[in-house]
Amino acid sequence: MKNLASLELRHLRYFLALSEEQNFERAAAKLGIAQPGLSQQVIKLETLLGVSLLDRSRRSLRLTQAGLELAEQARRVLNTVDDAVENVHRAAKGEMERISVGYVASAAYSGVLGDALSRFKASRPGIEFLLVEMEIRQQLDKIADRTLDLGFIRPPISLPAGLAAEVAAREDFVIALPAGHPAASAPAISLKSLSSEVFITPRQPPEVGFHRNTIVACQEAGFEPNINSSGRDFTTIASMVLLGVGVALVPRSFQCVRLPGIAYTKLKGCSVTSDLAIAYRKVEPSPTIKSFIAHFRKSLLREQESFDG
Repeated sequence: MKNLASLELRHLRYFLALSEEQNFERAAAKLGIAQPGLSQQVIKLETLLGVSLLDRSRRSLRLTQAGLELAEQARRVLNTVDDAVENVHRAAKGEMERISVGYVASAAYSGVLGDALSRFKASRPGIEFLLVEMEIRQQLDKIADRTLDLGFIRPPISLPAGLAAEVAAREDFVIALPAGHPAASAPAISLKSLSSEVFITPRQPPEVGFHRNTIVACQEAGFEPNINSSGRDFTTIASMVLLGVGVALVPRSFQCVRLPGIAYTKLKGCSVTSDLAIAYRKVEPSPTIKSFIAHFRKSLLREQESFDG
C-alpha cells in the first residue's frame, strides 16, 4: 500500500478536469494553471498511487482503466466535499436544521404524518427530516435517551418520565375480514357477532396500542376476545386475515391498503377509537424541535376550529 499522506484534493480536481477535457491545454486553462504544472501534478499523482493513469502509447489523450476508475471516484469524493462545505455554510447561517422522527406505519396510512411534516417544511424550507419506522416502545425509549427527537405513536401506552404526548387524530375502527367471510358484504356489523372469532393483534403487550384497543372494544361489546395470533405489522396482519387465521380491528385509514381477498366492514356501536399521538420531551433545548411542536399544535387548533365552525 502506497503512502497517500501527500494526496490532496487539488490532485483529484486536476485529474478530473483532465479526464473531462481530454486535453492538457484545455484542462489547464479551465483550472487556471500552466500546462507544464498540470502535467507535473498528474505525474505526481501517478507516483503517489503507484499506477499509470494515462495511456502514453497513443498520440491522443486516453485514460487507462485505473485512470477511468480514479476519475469516477474523484467525482464522487469532490461532490461529497462540495456538499459538506455547502452544509457547513448553511449551518453557519442557521439554515441547517434536522429533526429525527420515529413513526408507526399506521401513522403514514392516516396522512397525519405526511401533513404535519410537509406543513412545517413549507414554513421552514431548510428543514430536513430523518424518518425511521419504529415500534412504539422503542420510539419512546429513544426519545427519552435523545437519540430520536419526536415520535408518532398509537396510544394507549405508559410514557417514560420526562415525555409527553398529544393526540393528533382519532379514527374509528373497522374490522378486517377475509373477503369470503359471511359478514364481509354487510354494510356494518356488531363486534358481538364476531365473538367466536380469533382476533389478530400486533406484537404488543396487552396494555399497549392496538392490543389494548382490541381488548377494550370487545369488552365493550360484552365478551373477552380470543387473541392468540399476532403480526409484526398491519401488512402482516392483513396477510394473516387473508389466510383465514383470524380477524383484526384496524383503524379506518388502513382501508387504503387494498390487498386482494380482504374486506373492511364498519362496526356498529363501537365507541373505542384508534388515536394517533405525537410524543416528545417535556424539556426540549432545541429551538427547531420546539418550533415544530408549536407549529403542530397550531395546526391541530386550526383544524379543530374549522371542524367546529
